[in-house]
Amino acid sequence: MNEPVRVMLLLSSLHGGGAERVAVHLVNRCDPDLIDVRMGLLRKAGPFLVDADATRIDASPVGQDWLAFEGHNSGFYRPRKLLAGAVLAPANIASMIRAHRPHVVMSFLKGMSVLTYFVLKGMGEGRPRWIVREGNNTDAVIDDELASPTGRALIKGLTRRCYRAADCFLANSHEMADGLRNVLDLDPRRIRVVHNPIDLAQIRKSAGEALTWPSDRRFIVTAGRLEHQKGHDILLRAFAASEAARGLHLVILGRGTLESQLKRQAAQLGIADRTHFPGFVANPWAWISKAEMFVLSSRWEGFPTVVAEALACGTPALVTACDFGPREVVKHGESGWVAPPEDADALMAGIDRFLEDGALRSKLAFNGKARAALFDIDSMVEAYTEVFHEQATAASERELAALA
Repeated sequence: MNEPVRVMLLLSSLHGGGAERVAVHLVNRCDPDLIDVRMGLLRKAGPFLVDADATRIDASPVGQDWLAFEGHNSGFYRPRKLLAGAVLAPANIASMIRAHRPHVVMSFLKGMSVLTYFVLKGMGEGRPRWIVREGNNTDAVIDDELASPTGRALIKGLTRRCYRAADCFLANSHEMADGLRNVLDLDPRRIRVVHNPIDLAQIRKSAGEALTWPSDRRFIVTAGRLEHQKGHDILLRAFAASEAARGLHLVILGRGTLESQLKRQAAQLGIADRTHFPGFVANPWAWISKAEMFVLSSRWEGFPTVVAEALACGTPALVTACDFGPREVVKHGESGWVAPPEDADALMAGIDRFLEDGALRSKLAFNGKARAALFDIDSMVEAYTEVFHEQATAASERELAALA
C-alpha cells in the first residue's frame, strides 16, 4: 500500500482494564507513517482517557447519556441497556467508521465485537477488514454474566457466530487461542496471537515514586477489578490463614462491585486492620515495586498484564494456573510461582513459601525482571503493525479481485 494503513479501534469506553490499556498504547505508539490509528468509543469516559492522544479519539454523541454502563457485566442485559445498545450503538459505530474510512477495524471484547458484527454486515462488500481482539476467557465471562442456562446458550451461540465471521481473531495468549479455537470452532488460519504490551521504561520510572505508606510496614499486593473473576475472596482466605504473613498487610488495588462484600469478608476473617483498598491508582507500579510479593488469585484470565508489570518491577509473582494466560507470563519455579486456581490452601502455601524463602524470592525476582523484557511495548506494537498490514493488504487484494 502507498499510504498509511487506517485502523479504527472500537471500545465501549476507557474504563480500566488490559484491553483499554492496549488500545491506548496503540494510539500513542504506532508509527503514523505506517499506521494511522483512531479510537472509536461509545462513551468518552474512563481513567485511561488522560493517557490517550485526544486528537485521535471519536466518541458517540449520545453515549454519555444512553450508553453509560458501569459495574458488573450482567447489568448490560437489563431491558433499557439492551434496547439502547441495539438501537443507538450500531448507528453510532457505523457513523464513526464512515467518517474515518478505515482499511481495518479492530473491536475489543465480546460486547463491542457483537455490535461490530451487525454494523459491518450491513456495509456489504465494501466494508473494512475486521479483527476481533479477545482478551478474556469468553465462556467463563458469559457464565459469570448470566444465571439462565438458556440465556447462556443464546449468547454463546451469538458470540460463536460473530467471531467466526471475523477476518481475523486476535488473542492475547496462545492458551486462549487454543482454547477458544475449540470452543468457538474458529478457523485456525485466521487466528493470530499478540501478547499485551507493557511499557518497561514507564514502569521502571514510575516504580520509584514515593508512597504515603509507612516504610517499615511490609505488605503483599494484588491489583485488578473487584469482581468474581479476580478471586480476591480466595486471596483473603489464604492471607488470613497464612502464618508467615501474620505481621504483613495486604493491599488490593482496583475497584469494582464487590468492594463492600470483600471488606465485610476481611472483617469476618479478622484481618480488616491489615487489609487495604486504595481503589484505582494511576501509578500501581509504585505499590507493586515496594511489596514483598505480588499475587494473582484469578479464577480465569486472558493475559494478565499486571503480572508482567510486576515482573518488570522486580517483584516476585505468585499466580494461579487458571485459563488462560498466567502460565505464559511466568515459568513455574523459574520466573514465578504457580498454584492451582480456586484453592485457598494452595495459595496460602505459596504465600508461606515465598515469605519464608528469601533466596527463592530473590531468584524469581531476578529471572522475572529479565522475562518481562519479552513483553516490552516496542516488540508488541511491531507485531500489531504486522497484523494491520496483513489485513489491509488482504482488503486491497479483495478490492482488486472484485474489479477484475
